[in-house]
Amino acid sequence: MKIVSIVGARPQFIKCAPVSRALRKDHQEILVHTGQHYDENMSGIFFEELSIPTPDYHLGIGSGSHGAQTGRMLAAIEEVLLKEVPDMVLVYGDTNSTLAGALAAAKLHIPVAHVEAGLRSFDRSMPEEINRVLTDHASDLLFVPTQNGVANLAREGIQKGVYRVGDVMVDALLFNRELAGRSDILDRLDLEAGAYYLATVHRASNTDDEQHLRSIMDSFVALDRPVIFPAHPRTRKYLEQYGIAPEPISNIRLIEPLPYLDMLQLLGQAAAVLTDSGGVQKEAYILQVPCITLRENTEWVETVEDGWNVLAGADTNRIIAAVNQITGERRNQQNGQFRTHSAHYGDGTAADAIRRIISAFDKE
Repeated sequence: MKIVSIVGARPQFIKCAPVSRALRKDHQEILVHTGQHYDENMSGIFFEELSIPTPDYHLGIGSGSHGAQTGRMLAAIEEVLLKEVPDMVLVYGDTNSTLAGALAAAKLHIPVAHVEAGLRSFDRSMPEEINRVLTDHASDLLFVPTQNGVANLAREGIQKGVYRVGDVMVDALLFNRELAGRSDILDRLDLEAGAYYLATVHRASNTDDEQHLRSIMDSFVALDRPVIFPAHPRTRKYLEQYGIAPEPISNIRLIEPLPYLDMLQLLGQAAAVLTDSGGVQKEAYILQVPCITLRENTEWVETVEDGWNVLAGADTNRIIAAVNQITGERRNQQNGQFRTHSAHYGDGTAADAIRRIISAFDKE
């Protein structure tokens, strides 16, 4: 079977790595990089570090409004599909690259497989939520990480082609954890394990809203440990535009985006992480690092239910209180156990399950 896999953003590169390794055992894979993340630290270095094959197509779409970016991707992906005539298109997650790939394939009557299907934040103001819903309804195979995801799809009338396979991010973490342990990022940043917080902020609801971004930065300044803040290019742009200068007058250390293995090591050794990223919430849970989510909702509800994640929005006082609450509980933990920790996201075999299901689909 010839499969066109479409990626475009950092989290998708991570998810793609284990699936690509599995698929290439049985199938021909054509890898398409839309160029949604085009900075070298946000894109190129990931392919080398994670041993992802060099993309067969790099569309170079770059940034833009949601409509313009998705439209350019749709046209460019359609050209690739008409040339390659694949048997299936595989998309990941919830970005504009995801939706464009699914729409282009569906319009050409090519089966669509969606990795990380069924997630819902139930907040239609999030572009990612729109992308998730539309992609799921255009898909023939829906690879769902959790039972909650299966239930979400059933409520929307989607039951055919739904497979709970676990989460490919667990596959990636287990595969890369030992390599990440060799990273010297703590030495390079002169940090001690457990003596800092890690922060990531990139969602438009936080970066494009001056009050939200100021409130988040104010909370970081007030925390009791240094905040290491690898700044997404979008976030850095708005920090400059709003005249917010977190350095050198505060404990916020603004640094460039990091390669995956450095980021994984920095996350695993943090006292807690403060983030608006869905992927980072889940990685923190898997690594058993407390998380404060800078949003009012999450698609990874299991992390909240198990007590490892607190939703704090963009309110300064709520963020500070959430950090104090979750880190205080961890300091007071007894018998070496902090809250509940369950294997909601599988055991690291999701990629192989995806390979087997796609192979069976090919025989139908």
